[in-house]
Amino acid sequence: MDANGTSSKEEDTQEEVYHFMRVFNAFKAYRRTALHALDAREKNFEAILESHKLMLPNHRKIFDDTRLCIDCNAAVIKEIIKSCGDVFENKQYSEIQEHVSHSSFDSDKVKSTLKQIARDWSSDGANERLTSYQPIIEEIKKHIPLVHNNVEGFKDVTVLVPGCGLGRLAWELAKLGYITQGNEFSFYMLFTSSFIINQTQADGPDDFHQFTIYPWIDKTCNNISWADALKRIKFPDVNPGSLPFTNKFTMTAGDFLEVYTTEDTWDCVATCYFIDTAHNIVTYIERIFSILKPGGFWINLGPLLYHFSGMAKESSIELSYEEVVSVIKQVGFKILKEDWIKGTYTNNCRSMLQYEYNCVLLVATKPMQQT
Repeated sequence: MDANGTSSKEEDTQEEVYHFMRVFNAFKAYRRTALHALDAREKNFEAILESHKLMLPNHRKIFDDTRLCIDCNAAVIKEIIKSCGDVFENKQYSEIQEHVSHSSFDSDKVKSTLKQIARDWSSDGANERLTSYQPIIEEIKKHIPLVHNNVEGFKDVTVLVPGCGLGRLAWELAKLGYITQGNEFSFYMLFTSSFIINQTQADGPDDFHQFTIYPWIDKTCNNISWADALKRIKFPDVNPGSLPFTNKFTMTAGDFLEVYTTEDTWDCVATCYFIDTAHNIVTYIERIFSILKPGGFWINLGPLLYHFSGMAKESSIELSYEEVVSVIKQVGFKILKEDWIKGTYTNNCRSMLQYEYNCVLLVATKPMQQT
């Protein structure tokens, strides 16, 4: 209890509410902020010499086409925030909604969420999923195969996917028959994954691709053609409601370290582009070891980007991969495999600028006998 009579729990709840509404307002403001940026581009073009404009007779059409794309994105975003309406009502966020502002950082998160949709739930993201999710899936199938019992069916194998984003990796594992739980902290991801998984379920197994977005329209540099920036993405590429094992897939919201505290619980923890989201990566490694059952497996794939590095008012401990391996061993893991895989993240393969990570695929196990 502080001097004003407010408990730390109440402060945490209030902070969560304000963060929730900041994200909500950033989604709501997408169309306005996107059109504002487009108007600035168009104003700059109109200010150049007439002789220069004559050299670019089709350039004005790009602005008109982009406006249509913004409207299409905004329509999908409207559906996303509409699908979370019950949550707003339950927590009575509407009372403070108008008093919570959002920043350019929040607006950028909304734009990156559109790209995340393309990565996780469209056919355009299939190659990224092949290089990032599939190696994890194959290692899980290898080390913890689902064994069928003629009487009881498949033996239950539990897999936790922290930092699951929009949930595709967890969904794919559940589709195979693993009891899978995705965990996510970001409200941007939670809003959108809830919409895709719960609201885009088709009537038939082949009835999907209901929605269209244009995730690259904010990228005005390094375009070979404007057609690349205005590329249409249809989603979802599968029917999220087609899981044959409907009771084997769940999602939780919250901080990984706060949500998962029970020791010896999971058969496997699968992390993809996740461990570098920690303020202190050692805490993640220790917690993963703790919550795994003896004999359980940790499968990790990703780089070491360290998301909080250089951010004002945020602590960040950056370790080299050699140091990370040392910590993994000291915590108690036995490393079974280390492979290096080239990978991208929400990448536009048609851009003149390409980011590629040299990711490590690491397989470790928690020994049956603890020393």
